[in-house]
Amino acid sequence: MTVPEIAVRDWFKSSYSAQANDCVEAGRLILGGMVVRDSKDSGGPALAFTADAWDAFLSGVKSGDFPTD
Repeated sequence: MTVPEIAVRDWFKSSYSAQANDCVEAGRLILGGMVVRDSKDSGGPALAFTADAWDAFLSGVKSGDFPTD
């Protein structure tokens, strides 16, 4: 799904990316929820998540539910 730029409050990426454009960017949707896209293709498709789904994802990351290898 391509998200019109107007629907996203702001895009951001990790401070660890060192402005290299080889990571993902996340954006806050104006109507709630989050989107994620490839930083190399800012006009390309994005994955959209409800606020509840995003919160569940963040909780999983913080609790170590995802392998790091």
